[in-house]
Amino acid sequence: MTRNVHVVAISGSLADDSGTRAALGEALSAAERAGARTTLVDLREYDLPTFDADDPDAGDAPELRRRFREADAILLGTPMYHGSFSSPLKTALDYTGFDEFEGTTVGLLAVSGGGFPTTALSGLRTVVRALDAWTLPLQVGIPDSAERFDDGELVDDPLEERVRRLGTELVRYAGVERYPELNDRTAEPIGAD
Repeated sequence: MTRNVHVVAISGSLADDSGTRAALGEALSAAERAGARTTLVDLREYDLPTFDADDPDAGDAPELRRRFREADAILLGTPMYHGSFSSPLKTALDYTGFDEFEGTTVGLLAVSGGGFPTTALSGLRTVVRALDAWTLPLQVGIPDSAERFDDGELVDDPLEERVRRLGTELVRYAGVERYPELNDRTAEPIGAD
């Protein structure tokens, strides 16, 4: 049975030659091959001033929230800056809330110019958890980005496969909160003789 799944990715990078955006494109291509419709939200195209609770509809915030609400699954992508995720992505997330994320399947991807971007991924996972979304267990961290990308293409085969798997799993697990419980209460308990 084919499901109508819409995957929305958001790029937290403003750089023109962004490895984050390239990796998100690869994940979205895999999601399309798995049957999903996809949208890339490129924050370079949005006017999002620093969040002010007195003006939650500033700039393009209503359009951004609409994009997220349309999603069955969301992919957050960020470069790692000073051990965390980017300020453009943080600002975008500040304009969203439970209406956009609660019960939504979310994938995480982070790119670093140096070591593995563990802290950026951990920070994103914390934010997603606070918004009551369901984060895929699989996440993708791309270290040493200068060695992993060439002319806007991911050239590390194992990482490319992992990015593609992330896109596919976003489609597979979109709407996971609607799936029936996986434990079979009629099954024999583990360890029973």
